[in-house]
Amino acid sequence: MNNQSWQARREAAVVQGVGTLLPAFIERASNAELWDIEGKRYIDFASGIAVLNTGHNHPKVIEAVRAQLEKFSHTCFQVTPYADYIELAEKLNALVPGPTPKRALLLSSGAEAVENAIKIARAHTGRSGVIAFKGGFHGRTMMTMALTGKVVPYKVGFGPFPGEVYHVPYPAEYLGVSEDSCFKAIEALFAADIDPARVAAIIIEPVQGEGGFYPAPPSFLQALRRLCDQYGIVLICDEIQSGFCRTGKTFAVEYAGIEPDIMTLAKSLAGGFPLSAVVGKAEIMNAAKPGGLGGTYAGSPIACAAALAVLKLIDDEQLNQKAQAQGELLKSSLQRLAQRFDCIGQIRGPGAMVAMELVKGGDASQPDPDLTKRLVAEAGKRGLILLSCGVRANVIRFLAPLTAPTAIIEEGLTLLEASLEAAIG
Repeated sequence: MNNQSWQARREAAVVQGVGTLLPAFIERASNAELWDIEGKRYIDFASGIAVLNTGHNHPKVIEAVRAQLEKFSHTCFQVTPYADYIELAEKLNALVPGPTPKRALLLSSGAEAVENAIKIARAHTGRSGVIAFKGGFHGRTMMTMALTGKVVPYKVGFGPFPGEVYHVPYPAEYLGVSEDSCFKAIEALFAADIDPARVAAIIIEPVQGEGGFYPAPPSFLQALRRLCDQYGIVLICDEIQSGFCRTGKTFAVEYAGIEPDIMTLAKSLAGGFPLSAVVGKAEIMNAAKPGGLGGTYAGSPIACAAALAVLKLIDDEQLNQKAQAQGELLKSSLQRLAQRFDCIGQIRGPGAMVAMELVKGGDASQPDPDLTKRLVAEAGKRGLILLSCGVRANVIRFLAPLTAPTAIIEEGLTLLEASLEAAIG
């Protein structure tokens, strides 16, 4: 069987709503490299959408999972609990920013974490309104689609969505959206649409993921913290894509020096195994009554074992330092490309959460989504896996494993240059 035959079977068996970036069916993987069933090798600059900061099949993660499999695979924590869930909750409580005592809830997916964060905020405040940001992405369930600030492709045909969700602009200097204009939009929202006394939560990505890797300025997050304190609103920081060292700090919000009320975590938490978490201030997190939170597979013992191994690797392999070094390599290489190609409008992002925005003739007001699409396709042909994103569908995001050797990153960048040259034509 080859990729083409498997693609035909995929089209006959799987719904078309599940998109596929590259019709290369993977047989094995190691760190930042993949091999498909035809033996072709790929350099992975996607990490399964930011899931593999520790790389594919990290030996320490696999060792931990194997050891757990020999014990048991599932009991359901709500029926008969197990120690790894507790140990992981303790470690996450200590790891997230801020001195306030914390509590943790373990789940399975990022969307599930966001859903439960909203439930907890509403239970704590007795309010129902939620404010999110344009360009934000929080998941594909009904509530998380309502929170997501991008219609195509996430919300088309799926409404109506849960009510009392409001969107305001997210600060992005390159797009001409200032911090001041964002706060004026919130003031206008409070004046025209919802009393702040009815707002349960404001949810924000410290660095937008699907929205285009725009980092919120520290001053904006600090002002948002003050606003939430003023009105008794729960501040939720969604670190699902930016967490676990991707930005050069364990969590991106650390750059702002604030303490969120609640954080949602997932993706690279468990090194490729399905696991998410909601971690927040104990007084807020304990608002839900017993039985109100949980899930059959929530906090899987296999995923918990993997996550404990990942958290140890943060220190053992100095992942924050590796993210900073990888980010510097990416940005310096992309800056050299920008001197050659005027289609590269901006290079941005903290640590190794790096993005390249593609525009026409260097003009920020003229996004080039067609070139972006061609570049992703050309890179795939050459053995480089790239992801696009952005509210204007014109951003390339770089998400290589933080454990990737420098030589692999440099090889990928060489393929990127050839791919961009071919895509421009």
